[in-house]
Amino acid sequence: MPNKADVKAWKAQLVAQAEQQILKLTDSDQFKKYLNTLAKFHRYSARNIDLIYAQNPQATQVAGFKQWQKAFNRTVNRGAKAIRIAAPIIKKLTPAEQKHLDTTDERAIVGYRYLPVFDVAQTNGEPVLSAKDFVKENLADHQNVTSLYNAFKDYLNQQTDLKVSEVPLATLDGAKGYFQPNTNKIVIGGDEPDNALKLKTLYHEYAHSQLHGLKSAFKDRPRAYQETQAEAVAYVAMQNIGVDTSNYSLGYVATWAKDKAVIHSALSEIQQVSNKVIELSDGLTKQLGLQEVQKEPEHDLKKLSAQELNKSYQGLQQQVQQATNPQQKSELKNKLNDVHQKISKRTQKQLQAFAKQNPEIKQPDSEPDQSLKR
Repeated sequence: MPNKADVKAWKAQLVAQAEQQILKLTDSDQFKKYLNTLAKFHRYSARNIDLIYAQNPQATQVAGFKQWQKAFNRTVNRGAKAIRIAAPIIKKLTPAEQKHLDTTDERAIVGYRYLPVFDVAQTNGEPVLSAKDFVKENLADHQNVTSLYNAFKDYLNQQTDLKVSEVPLATLDGAKGYFQPNTNKIVIGGDEPDNALKLKTLYHEYAHSQLHGLKSAFKDRPRAYQETQAEAVAYVAMQNIGVDTSNYSLGYVATWAKDKAVIHSALSEIQQVSNKVIELSDGLTKQLGLQEVQKEPEHDLKKLSAQELNKSYQGLQQQVQQATNPQQKSELKNKLNDVHQKISKRTQKQLQAFAKQNPEIKQPDSEPDQSLKR
């Protein structure tokens, strides 16, 4: 049994290995591999993206051993090597601890434990599809790429303080677009014939507006640093919607990849804006009808056994807890309510049938205790 010192050393080694992998990002190919990981796991913390990338750069979807079984009906392959990710240890603070930490928060993170997860490639069972599979197929049609570009441009003009306009490419001196910090304007070459490149340019300039605007904490980054960051965000955003990014040039990042503090800061900034762009794009592709979200198999609740109903109820409960999209969460809650109503009606019928068969058992005269209602 390892002692505390051994566990502490193992955790430190895990983080150190991840940092060493990050410090190797000194050319476009290595940088692309890291950004591919970021695109796949954009909801994870920077620490966990680093850990996943360091241990398995090819990973596409990770979950715990039991989660694969319960939520996806898949089993982890025998002998599969786990990927370790950090999970916070949250403790309820005593008044003395709150005073010592100078906080009014009732709970605080007091450490991390490293949990084992497995990539989908290390499992077998029912296929796992996501909306991205359908988005990629739909965006193969350039008309749909144009629709997403227009929707993103309209969103920025109507819902933010940015103003996006188009001008002829001939007036841009060879550029595809630019961001003007002092006016908060984004200008795009409107007659660019490649619709995917036009969308990528809008992502690129939006990244500049978020990372390098007048009010940004990162506005004084060197020019090459800024361009690499903006292009990285655009790359992640295009990866997310499944548009081919194999020909993209991300530049040489060795100039700022030698210093551990600098590269972690740069990647953290890229991640923050990439997450924002991905969430916006996902919402817009859904509004445009480009996400043909995988439908759950239709079940006739009347024909399901009590055991199957309970299993369905438990599965939906777990999906509701895991859902991050408000609309998806609402739909899952409606399904959960339907199953709950069916279970309740069945139970009532069974109780009534039991009461008829056993008239000698005294029935309650009063209404049920209201505190037991859901």
